[in-house]
Amino acid sequence: MDHSLITVTDSGLYCEAGDFYIDPWRSVGRAVITHAHSDHARAGMGSYLTVSQGAQLLRARLGADSPISAVNYGEPLRLGEASISFHPAGHILGSAQVRIESNGLVWVVSGDYKVAADTTCPQFEPIRCHGFVTESTFALPIYRWKPPEDILADIKDWWQANRAEGKVSILYCYALGKAQRILSGIDAGVGPIYTHGAVERVTQIYRDTGVALPPTRSALGASKKDLAGSLVLATPSAQGTAWTRRFGDFSAALASGWMQIRGARRRRAIDRGFVLSDHADWPGLLSVIAATQAETIWATHGQSQPLVRTLIEQGLNARAIETDFEGELDAERSSDPNADDAAKV
Repeated sequence: MDHSLITVTDSGLYCEAGDFYIDPWRSVGRAVITHAHSDHARAGMGSYLTVSQGAQLLRARLGADSPISAVNYGEPLRLGEASISFHPAGHILGSAQVRIESNGLVWVVSGDYKVAADTTCPQFEPIRCHGFVTESTFALPIYRWKPPEDILADIKDWWQANRAEGKVSILYCYALGKAQRILSGIDAGVGPIYTHGAVERVTQIYRDTGVALPPTRSALGASKKDLAGSLVLATPSAQGTAWTRRFGDFSAALASGWMQIRGARRRRAIDRGFVLSDHADWPGLLSVIAATQAETIWATHGQSQPLVRTLIEQGLNARAIETDFEGELDAERSSDPNADDAAKV
């Protein structure tokens, strides 16, 4: 039986027992935020509650005067008739699942998550619960990620080959999360690493929060001679702009889970596509859902219907719910809400 602590409203996921919303997309009085990506953290809320590790990113996005409160991972907080706590989601720095408990029921809202280890954020922590709201961005059997170290090795080889030819290697990646994950695992000994301004701003916040990353330089003002043979981390929206054309001879690539799809690289008009995602793949989603031991599963954004069908076949009470969450969307299908946020973070 579906005894839910959460309802879906026009403003977002709502917990009546605690009188708060999780990642609301319209203005509400109290917002509990899973992480600082723009499709989960929006301006205009009366107050914000998030995990401490993500507070600086959230403040950078929403403004220095935003009414943001923060607690540590695992620290319980009472809101009305509900007890809530944040637990690692493994998605990006400061990403969290929201655990809600009231009247003997436990529900968890995952936000976005991945199960692969990532040195830039705490690893995903499975939580037992009665109801689990899961993302489903890559919820199709075709999405099965290779070990991230293999992908980073491929990026290194591509960079080294371009460097031998004197080319700049421009790697398009999301400014918040993906760029820092690449930086944390790339071999910085190959050559200098430059960044787009939006990437550099977020990277500095990661460093300020205590995440160790190799040195980077702003690409702004760098000469073609300095840039030759370098790796440049840029936001996807920079592709085809004057900012990119100034690099002269370069090879371009994109790091995204969507590179798993045949033809995606060709449609993006890039030389290489590296399958690297900050979301769980199909086996990851199923393993997480099984680990929660939840009887009720709500799937949201992405490929929710195929996941729901699979879970129902397993005997679970599963359904898709409509939200404004978008996740890591393919540029061919939608504008990317997380690509730059250049004016904010």
